[in-house]
Amino acid sequence: MKKFIVSAIVFFSLMMESQTFDIVPLGIYGGEEEDNLSSYLISKHNANQFLALDAGTINAGIKKSIEKGTFSVSRDVVLKDYIKAYFISHGHLDHISGLIINSPADSKKNIYAIPFVQDIIKKHYFINDTWANFTDEGVAPIGKYTLKNLDTQSNTEIPETGLKIKAFELSHTKYYKSSAVLVNHNNQYVLYLGDTGADRIEESKDLEILWKSIVELIKKNSLKAILIEVSFPNNQPEKFLFGHLTPNLLNEEFSKLAKLASKEKMKNFKVIVTHRKPTGNNPEIIKKELLQNNSLELNYIFPVQGEKLSF
Repeated sequence: MKKFIVSAIVFFSLMMESQTFDIVPLGIYGGEEEDNLSSYLISKHNANQFLALDAGTINAGIKKSIEKGTFSVSRDVVLKDYIKAYFISHGHLDHISGLIINSPADSKKNIYAIPFVQDIIKKHYFINDTWANFTDEGVAPIGKYTLKNLDTQSNTEIPETGLKIKAFELSHTKYYKSSAVLVNHNNQYVLYLGDTGADRIEESKDLEILWKSIVELIKKNSLKAILIEVSFPNNQPEKFLFGHLTPNLLNEEFSKLAKLASKEKMKNFKVIVTHRKPTGNNPEIIKKELLQNNSLELNYIFPVQGEKLSF
């Protein structure tokens, strides 16, 4: 009995040690529900020093997180003190509107994005005509937010978080760029993708480049999870995808990744499904289609607003 207890303690200690990241979904959907749009806080485990991966919903998501017991402090503390910086994957409102609306109440911090996205932020949002310019560039800058360009060749350290990120370009329709970031803490990783179409539909190699860049991390069990969008059910015509994925297209892309990493390495791999369009029963249909056609035996996770995930 004593030997069993010691073994159990060792097992649970190892389980605890294996947790590197906390992720708090502030918003999980891809449009329409304005109080539940794409935004995921990520920090090293038990740190409360977060990088926001997109910012479609902020205040409503913090409120929901407090209601669910994820945070035990005020909304003001989470917004001003816990969120240390933002990564914005692309310029669509369901990924940035929360940042814009809450900017008057926010504290000073950095906004990270690839140059294509930074130009959208500077030219279309913080321009005084649509919203006061809380950034440090452009017309009459207030200077609360510092805009930081990400390149795809190097890692960028996020101050006060212990995290580093590396950016990758994605195709969100052939003429509109989105992006992904590989988040690194102590050589453990999480990959977050903004909106993206499949390479075949987009006539692109962006996902192919991304898969080749992360395959060694999967082989070494260093990649904890991938957050990736599935916006539409399989019955959505490909000509009306507008740079998004369906369950079938996700399987198509992950089959390519499995050929690089091996099917065995993909078994039980954690995939956090983001950006389901909430029209009608779409979220439930997408979930059913993913689970019913899961030949790679992936561990699909369907996040709930305000409920923390740890890996």
